[in-house]
Amino acid sequence: MSPEKDNIGTVYLVGAGPGDPDLVTVKGQRLLRECDVVVYDHLIPDELIVALPERVRRIYVGKQAGHHSLPQDKLNELLARLAGDGKDVVRLKGGDPFVFGRGAEEAQYLKDRNIPFEVVPGITSGMAAAAYAGVPCTDRRVSSYVTFLTGHKAVEKKYTTVPWEWLAKAQNGTLIIYMGVKELKNNVTRLLDGGMSPDTPVIGIERGTMSTQRTINATLSQIVTKATEANLKPPSLFVVGEAAKFHEQLDWLSGRPLSNMRVMVTRPADQAGTLYADLRSLGAEVLAYPTIATEASPDRSAWSRVKDLKADERWLVFTSENGVRYFLEQWQEVVGDFRKLGDYKIASVGTGTASALDRYGFKADFVPSVATTAELAEQLTECFDIQGATVVRVRGDLADDRVEKRLKSVGASVVPLQVYKTLKVAWTAVAKEKLFKHPPHVIMFTSGSSADGFAANLSDDERERVAAEAVILSIGPITSKIIESHGLKVSLEAGKHNIPAMIEELLEYSQSKSVR
Repeated sequence: MSPEKDNIGTVYLVGAGPGDPDLVTVKGQRLLRECDVVVYDHLIPDELIVALPERVRRIYVGKQAGHHSLPQDKLNELLARLAGDGKDVVRLKGGDPFVFGRGAEEAQYLKDRNIPFEVVPGITSGMAAAAYAGVPCTDRRVSSYVTFLTGHKAVEKKYTTVPWEWLAKAQNGTLIIYMGVKELKNNVTRLLDGGMSPDTPVIGIERGTMSTQRTINATLSQIVTKATEANLKPPSLFVVGEAAKFHEQLDWLSGRPLSNMRVMVTRPADQAGTLYADLRSLGAEVLAYPTIATEASPDRSAWSRVKDLKADERWLVFTSENGVRYFLEQWQEVVGDFRKLGDYKIASVGTGTASALDRYGFKADFVPSVATTAELAEQLTECFDIQGATVVRVRGDLADDRVEKRLKSVGASVVPLQVYKTLKVAWTAVAKEKLFKHPPHVIMFTSGSSADGFAANLSDDERERVAAEAVILSIGPITSKIIESHGLKVSLEAGKHNIPAMIEELLEYSQSKSVR
């Protein structure tokens, strides 16, 4: 994107890949950070949307079988109108924009109206889902070419234009059939009638590249029955040809510790990137559903006091990772010189907050043995003589005042310093629909606020539906109490009350479940 915007914006037709958010291109990621508006489809990974900068407008135009939230002609008009208003637009499409994605139609519409556009290719599901199933599209031993084809008739077409009989006679190649679940019986019949061997290997792949990807091995004569028995659903594709037999030898996706497990993460999106990546690396499918967000909310009056502090003994008390981040940002703005923080001793509520300090180059002088605000205040007063000391208690707008009260009771002078506030995130109707369709196996709550936000987004009945079969994982006892106040049963609680301990708890649970 050019540093100086013209009166007209540019539309970027960006391929997001088939489902795994790590498969979006580097250029696609950059454009998502820099654009003004994202217009996105149904199968776009949630992580790519929730991680967008707050200023980026999000417009959902998803299409599902038999239902378009926005007709194509209206979608084309929307893209042109947004660009005409001077907005740089990312039109985020599943897979590749020019492979069964109607990207060419959108590009032509923009071209005809002199709207600048660029095409950013994505990894198409035919290649990616096959690779995630251990199936090579080509292999010099059995397949010299690959053919991508649609197994679904467009609504406006009475008959398919795919030359099934001709394809049935082709030898030494691989057919990859997109969108073929509903028409599977007809498509298979035409291949068999065209002369393709009924013993030809076939693999059906549902939810390709996701941790919950399912595969079905069959022959051409068996695939309809096996797909029906397995209740294979869209989005699915079928790989037909000798290359499909490599699945049993080269399958690499299954078998990871959290494979086939959907984990719902309620942590704020701007803090959850590392957690998302860690869970995916262990094989989990991440459901990115932040229930809260934070934003800077500095107490200017308190900052004036902090800036002019002259006490001989000074403490900073941090009770959250957000507190660390926002405090240091505001310190740079108000004070400027980080060397002056050397006048303070630092207390951290737990190892997670201490790790956040480490990332900025600061070491906590004190971390309590139990990661709660009550224990922090109690143990700090037991381990240090802070009578007469000045303590800056860094906090958000929802924090309680038990730390302040305890420190004042032993003669410390306390400056409550609010640096951020917490906001509830409202889920869209589309997000909730997707959640009910593929509910989580595990729900992770990293704070009481995230549990409150979860409850605010769902009615009692909806909470019961989402959590009915889910394991509830809590970061610690205070969070557990809030979770249970909303009628949910906590199944697992992290021993050390931090994110790494939550992951360890989840791994132990998964291992014990597999052993049983």
